Amino acid sequence: MPPIPGAVNAAVFAPGFATVDVHFQDGQGVWQRTELNAFTDGVHHGTVKGLEAGSRYAFWPHGEPAPASGQLLLDPYGRAIDDDGGVLRSVYVTGGFDWGNDARPHVPWRDTVVYECHVKGQTMLHPEIPEELRGTYAGLAHPVMVDYLQELGITTLELLPVHYHLDEPHLQDLGLANYWGYNTLGFFALWPGYATAAAQAAGPRAVQDEFRAMVKKLHAAGIEVILDVVYNHTAEGGKDQDTYSFRGLADHVYYRHDGHGNYLDTTGCGNTMNFNEPRVIQLALDSLRYWVEEFHIDGFRFDLAVSLGRDGHNQFNPRHPFLVAVGADSVLSGAKLISEPWDVGDGGWQTGHFPPGWADWNDRFRDTVRDFWLADQAAAASGGRGGTVARLASCLAGSTELFAGSGRTALASLNFVTAHDGFTLADLTSYHRKHNEANGEENRDGHDDNRSYNHGVEGHTGDSQILDARERTARNLMATLLLSLGVPMICAGDEIGRSQQGNNNAYCQDNALAWTDWQLDEREHRMFEVTRRLLRIRRSFLAHQPYNYPAREESSYLLWFNADGEPMTPDDWNDPDCRMVQLLMGSPQGVIDGLVVINGGSQPQKIVMPAPRSLRDFGKRPGEKIPFELLYTTADVDDQRRGAKIRSGEKDVVGANAISIYRS
Repeated sequence: MPPIPGAVNAAVFAPGFATVDVHFQDGQGVWQRTELNAFTDGVHHGTVKGLEAGSRYAFWPHGEPAPASGQLLLDPYGRAIDDDGGVLRSVYVTGGFDWGNDARPHVPWRDTVVYECHVKGQTMLHPEIPEELRGTYAGLAHPVMVDYLQELGITTLELLPVHYHLDEPHLQDLGLANYWGYNTLGFFALWPGYATAAAQAAGPRAVQDEFRAMVKKLHAAGIEVILDVVYNHTAEGGKDQDTYSFRGLADHVYYRHDGHGNYLDTTGCGNTMNFNEPRVIQLALDSLRYWVEEFHIDGFRFDLAVSLGRDGHNQFNPRHPFLVAVGADSVLSGAKLISEPWDVGDGGWQTGHFPPGWADWNDRFRDTVRDFWLADQAAAASGGRGGTVARLASCLAGSTELFAGSGRTALASLNFVTAHDGFTLADLTSYHRKHNEANGEENRDGHDDNRSYNHGVEGHTGDSQILDARERTARNLMATLLLSLGVPMICAGDEIGRSQQGNNNAYCQDNALAWTDWQLDEREHRMFEVTRRLLRIRRSFLAHQPYNYPAREESSYLLWFNADGEPMTPDDWNDPDCRMVQLLMGSPQGVIDGLVVINGGSQPQKIVMPAPRSLRDFGKRPGEKIPFELLYTTADVDDQRRGAKIRSGEKDVVGANAISIYRS
């Protein structure tokens, strides 16, 4: 059927309604109403005359009185949402964008370095970004920020949610806002609050164009853009909360229910989207494709992704129709897919169990690395005993045993020590307990299992010895993250010692507590240089390995040695006092090898570089002494020796609680 001049097609899934009206503002701003007369498979559809680009609209069952609040039902596919004095309306948005020669960077997984950041918090306090651009999409794409990310060595920017969201009622009562944005109302609509004032005044199309221009500029710098997306629940919350869209249109389809008609909640947010319904899967796929096709997004991190893969029995299934559909979709085939592989339901921990094509946030990596460098130090300081180095070895090796069962390699391990949720890296080394009093919940919110260590003083101190120890631990945590196999993720600001003053749940702190402070002291400058240097070492090492390293077993090796330079034995691995290991990594076809030496003990450790006889099975001639060049060590006094060359079989010293990095 040919289009009708001056009219647009409208459609909405509302199977329980007899007929549906579209309420809209015409070109003169007058509210009109048109009934959608056609009905197909639960979808009401028809043409609407007078609905122009920029017009606000919403749906309501035909013949039913409008609610006293004036809140009609939003379009689940609406491209923008407008807040008209507390009443929300969908906005009809049209038009294209001049992408020019924009090309997605397509950074290989093995070369990927993810930087998780908040659009507003990243630039709100940056003195070198024009004030009108701070905290905006345009600010994130400003040359000052792009140059910073490039200099640091970031390949992939992961943005906390940018979809339209609502503040939960309890936050509104406290005068707070949902700063993180994990409470989505519109899966196709941008959050306008991150656009410049000029774009907001010009309307939704200008907001979209500012976002697109951000992506285009980041792509031109070789930086990917990944969106953190929240399809597991919606901002409508529990049944006692307001109805805005999904609940009013098809509550029984969009949300999971138990046998008594109550919401089956595996998200902890009041409701859970029902991904056993084809319409819900279709909605999510259409949304994902929209962001890839219309905004050139490079990938997605799925919040509480286990809820998206639960079957009709509420069990996680790695072959769930949604997971299969995402992997098979031609538009999404080149996108990076990252799961947060847990939710709050039974059987909610599924790290390592997502299907091929996905990377998983590796919380086992997070916990183990924190245990080794923080909790074990705290135990030793209290007269106890820390754990062995064996646990940490698995992390360095990319947690391959965790991902092997799903047919994936170490490149499926999205390694992280910190994320938006929890302590920052600096706070991990400065606080023993959370300090969330500012959140208005009497410090009951947030995690208690932080595995942190304050090094003897809670919070701020002027003691230089404690500050030196904290700084060294932060370097160890960052070095472990960036030297391990897998894909590293840095939480924004960790590279410059960002603190949230011990708040480990700053989701409602839209203020300087959660924003990145760019006024750096000497120690914070040093942390930036350390992170940049470690990323350069990582990049150089990978550049000298074959393309399929480390995904194919024959292209890589991991050789483990004890302090004497001999291969680790079962007794070494099981020794409760063993906190020292040497890891030689590389490839038979590689140009260089890397040697990482871990000393988790409280005293400097003498070592023998890996013995020649231990290397002969890997292309080294018997008796040949291989030179190792010291690239970096996290122990300050030892780092003055950078560039020193020590041959295999010869001795060196690794500082207490330190990591030394060599190449051969």
